[in-house]
Amino acid sequence: MMASDNEALAPPPSDTDALTQLETAFGTSSPAKQLRLLAEISAYQTVGYSVMQRFLLDFKQRNTPPTFIEGRCYEYLWSAPDETCQQFLQQHFPTGIVPLRSARNIDYQPLQALLLAQDFQEADRLTLEKLCELAGEVAMRRKWLYFTEVEQMPIEDLQTLNQLWLVHSEGKFGFTVQRQLWLSVGQNWESFWPKIAWKTGRTWTRYPDGFIWDLDQAPRGHLPLSNQLRGVQSFNALLNHPAWT
Repeated sequence: MMASDNEALAPPPSDTDALTQLETAFGTSSPAKQLRLLAEISAYQTVGYSVMQRFLLDFKQRNTPPTFIEGRCYEYLWSAPDETCQQFLQQHFPTGIVPLRSARNIDYQPLQALLLAQDFQEADRLTLEKLCELAGEVAMRRKWLYFTEVEQMPIEDLQTLNQLWLVHSEGKFGFTVQRQLWLSVGQNWESFWPKIAWKTGRTWTRYPDGFIWDLDQAPRGHLPLSNQLRGVQSFNALLNHPAWT
């Protein structure tokens, strides 16, 4: 069949047209599809980074808590070889996409840097260190937590720790993810451990080599481990903390 005159004269879609279509689709898509679209937008490099910058500026104007979509967008710009991306982030998000709030003046930027670099094993280690810092000098020397210490932790700090993990893991890791899974099995620990790959049958996962430090391979809720390996009491206190209610 021969093409019509109009079809014959129509120019092929340009890269700009395709990028515009991606940007339009992004605004009406589910979070899972938005992640895929961000990957496609990033392939356009400089012009794609401009789209991401516009998206983050819109987010900043809305003044809402960041999700893992904003986190992934920030990560693309943070890792881009384009110097204008670094200038943009320094100007508009100098301390990152997650507000690093702390009632105890604790510095969470080192943890943010590890999560941005997807160094989840080191980020997990530092998360426990920060939790012990929240608990005080005795816990810092001990390097693990009593459940009573967890109960006294500031809501603000736990929410910052959780949001850092959540935003920089595509929504896969974090205390609230673990809590959601724990509640989904009726708070049954023996059902919960295999669900997050901390236990197989009667065998506990061995630290550190048994754990999965890769975002693509780990199940939801697998990280952070933090203090949980020392028993259920402190983990129970963490999942029941007022920070999540």
